[in-house]
Amino acid sequence: MREINIGLLGCGTVGTGVAKLLFEQRDLIAARLGAVLVLRRAADLDPDRDRGIRFPDGVLISDARKVVEEPGIDIIVEMIGGEGIARELILKAIERGRHVVTANKALIAAHGNEIISSAAENKVDLYFEASVGGCMPIIKTLRESLVGNRIAAMTGILNGTCNYILSKITDEGSTFADALAVAQRQGYAEADPTLDVEGYDTAHKIAILSALAYGTPINLKDVYIEGIAHITPMDIEFAGQFGYRIKLLAISKHRGDAVEARVHPTMIPFGNLLSNVNGTLNAVTVSGDASGDILLYGRGAGMLPTASAVVADLVDLARNILSGTAGRVPVLGFQPDKIRAIPIMPIDQISSHYYIRFSVLDRPGVLSAVSGILGRHGISIQSVHQKGRKTDGAVPVVMLSHRAREASVQKALREIAALEVTAARPALIRIEDESLED
Repeated sequence: MREINIGLLGCGTVGTGVAKLLFEQRDLIAARLGAVLVLRRAADLDPDRDRGIRFPDGVLISDARKVVEEPGIDIIVEMIGGEGIARELILKAIERGRHVVTANKALIAAHGNEIISSAAENKVDLYFEASVGGCMPIIKTLRESLVGNRIAAMTGILNGTCNYILSKITDEGSTFADALAVAQRQGYAEADPTLDVEGYDTAHKIAILSALAYGTPINLKDVYIEGIAHITPMDIEFAGQFGYRIKLLAISKHRGDAVEARVHPTMIPFGNLLSNVNGTLNAVTVSGDASGDILLYGRGAGMLPTASAVVADLVDLARNILSGTAGRVPVLGFQPDKIRAIPIMPIDQISSHYYIRFSVLDRPGVLSAVSGILGRHGISIQSVHQKGRKTDGAVPVVMLSHRAREASVQKALREIAALEVTAARPALIRIEDESLED
């Protein structure tokens, strides 16, 4: 049986998971593929560390460049992460005619267009299923399963750390800081959680998915990004009273001559399937004109779920090698000459329903002043809710708006924040609820 040789760069958690599957599922994969995937060489800066699996003698070395340069390697798997040495090694591998598999969403989001172009020039394939959604086959779904559909929208929970923290706040009334501390102790959040909790990790993923869905170059820089650090138990409680849960959502919508691509905390109804995706799980809904709505759901991270997606890419690539083809499936799901730039709408141009929480002094005329400012900016209020009363302090007042333009809402909030009776910066959370009237 033919052997296809793999070079693995990086043996951290996921890289070790890839090696584990290649060793332990060797016969199963061969039975499905008709060839043997052989881990010929692997590289890690600490080759002597105990990883819980045994590499054959001589396979694990410390110099990743030697793996890329070694003759006979068919596919390079990049598991190093980051945008520095990983980019350099991938481009070098492509120049040497190696096919590439990576789980590096930051690299693909920031430098994917360059890497895709290099792969096309060198007639090799680039696969990156594991970069979005862990074991969920969302990229394969967009590139292959939904080719007969025009994709109208995608909405996803794509970061397990944020989902865990928001679930903790919802279920236990924890503060953000306390929930984050628990996530770090459990290993669900990094010591520096910025990429996760500020929304950047999710933005990488929706930038990739938007390119695949709409046939446009990857555009990370114009994705609107807002994290979850400002979400309070009070907001969670109010959301529940209104029939909503708060999730950090990646939202992408095709508007014909423009695309919405945004990441922010969002209120969604209890009846929305995504509202019941809790803990570290990920999920994404895709709306196609022929398929209707579909939902993918699963582990978005972790050693074996992510390794499962990497191995699936390896098998797809190996099938291409066996058939003597490259570029059978376009990297972004569209033929290169059909890729066209579609601008991402600035957040100021979108319209939405809004939850707005004010902290104001409990004095006569305050609600009238706030409502007057909102009215002057064309913002219609659906309902008003006040929690408690204080004679000498501030009280929270919550308003739910009808559909309004973001730019108008932000201008109004700046004016309200400047009022003498406003005790704190107003809190704003967007609402995605198709049942609401505009």
